[in-house]
Amino acid sequence: MTEASRTDSEQVELANTAFYEALERGDFDKVSELWLDSGDGARDGEADEDGAEDPAGDAISCVHPGWPVLTGRGEVLRSYALIMANTEYIQFFLTDLKVGVAGDTALVTCTENILSGGPPPEGGGELGPLVGQLVVATNVFRRTSDGWKLWSHHASPVLAETDDEEGDETPS
Repeated sequence: MTEASRTDSEQVELANTAFYEALERGDFDKVSELWLDSGDGARDGEADEDGAEDPAGDAISCVHPGWPVLTGRGEVLRSYALIMANTEYIQFFLTDLKVGVAGDTALVTCTENILSGGPPPEGGGELGPLVGQLVVATNVFRRTSDGWKLWSHHASPVLAETDDEEGDETPS
């Protein structure tokens, strides 16, 4: 099946998968390629409704779990470079994936089941301890002449319930 014969939803899902696979490989160039750039704003060089070129690269945003909002291509890509430099191993198992497309904008929601490990501790070892994390994510894509590109990524941790919380339902 060629790229042109795929539905918009299938193309967006492929772009979303490519993003997570590039993160797993630590492929900064591919991650950078998948984010909107100022040259990617309007499809085929079109202007926006006001006739102005769309500075999409300046409007991109990213929220990593526990981080403030990052805006602008430089700030967003620096965050990924920092994460990749400090993460020896990361794997994403995506569940609850939903894709919606409206014109040239697409929304992907999913649960990121993340397994990661940091650099080895001082004095040896092959890999730091592996840690599992559950995160819900929203990825917004825009259609460009080069395919679907990330416009915004927002990820928030899912807080796990503890046994203590379950017992709090007793009336007082």
